Amino acid sequence: MKDPASNTVFAGVDGRTDTELPDWYRQKKSVDDPESFAEAVRDLPQAVETTVAYQNPYTDEWIETERFNALVEPSRARDQAADTEAGSDPLFHVPTDSYSIINPVDVYRPLEDVLREETIDGTPLGDVMFGEIRRYRGGGEVHMDVMFDGLEVRLPGRSDPITMGVTSGYDFFGEHAVYVEGFAQDGYCSNTMRSLTDKEVIKHVGDVRDFRSWWEEILAQVELVADDLFEFIRDAQDIEIDFSDLPFTVTEFYSLLGFPDYLAERAAEDAEANAASPFEIDMWTLHSGATYALTHFFQGKEGASLDQYVRIANDILFNPEGTIERVEQAYEQQLDSEDGDGAQSLLAGERALASIERVSDDLQEKVDQFEEREDALRERFQDAMS
Repeated sequence: MKDPASNTVFAGVDGRTDTELPDWYRQKKSVDDPESFAEAVRDLPQAVETTVAYQNPYTDEWIETERFNALVEPSRARDQAADTEAGSDPLFHVPTDSYSIINPVDVYRPLEDVLREETIDGTPLGDVMFGEIRRYRGGGEVHMDVMFDGLEVRLPGRSDPITMGVTSGYDFFGEHAVYVEGFAQDGYCSNTMRSLTDKEVIKHVGDVRDFRSWWEEILAQVELVADDLFEFIRDAQDIEIDFSDLPFTVTEFYSLLGFPDYLAERAAEDAEANAASPFEIDMWTLHSGATYALTHFFQGKEGASLDQYVRIANDILFNPEGTIERVEQAYEQQLDSEDGDGAQSLLAGERALASIERVSDDLQEKVDQFEEREDALRERFQDAMS
């Protein structure tokens, strides 16, 4: 992903905790003295409204308009007024008067309260929280990962866990006021798993909802995912694809799913390197290859451009049948678009499609347990949100 303008690593909800970063995360971030979450949030830029005027090109007169309001960072505006050279441009955005400002403290202070009260194994979540805040576009766009040491999945043979949490963020540019979704990071390989719950989004229009209840519901969903993620992974490890029987390579598998070539190549390299055989690769390893490519080599930015590929990666793990169907449809479309060489080419294409269908048929026995587990998880989500 594109590098942020700045980032802050945090541990513990506030200065009253003595939370330390997990070893695997501290080694990755090389930070010995992280801030608390409360300190990091209060250091983020905020926005206030001020009036907007336009210049009449015929009279050079500046005329105020009530249809728009400029969003500015107040401390930067003060620096600009004092004519200091160190400050950044205070202007974020000029929206219409229907725009609702939601500043970071409005969103994350209620989260702090929830984290002090909610517990894991008798310990407040605020005592085991850690993560990172990333700033873009002068601090007007922010994304953060919030994880909880101990809310995790441990796989056999691995010393480092998959740690659960949420990824959240906001911007002042009209795209979304704030979003949050379930998230996990694999300490073994530093891969990030996004969109583990439905993304909840609040826009810049209308009344601001009760963020405390919002956070309570989201965290309940994340705990439910943590309970089931191990089972999804274990089932996916039992589903192997034999690429020696298929008409495409591992790289082409990712390309058929919709990954651009540069990501498909990286995903295939990782999957082949971590599989017992480069020709027989299970769905969990294929999923890990996809998240590896997205975590370490994606060239776009966080947000919608990344989300489309995250959905593809997650389907490999949570919806293997749908993944194979998507590959089969893409391969069939590819055959249709190519100039065939008569009956011989048509026969080769039919054989290739038949080999993909056999993979789909082999999956059918295990698909039911994926669907049953997903249905049960969705039902528990609904209970948590009600």
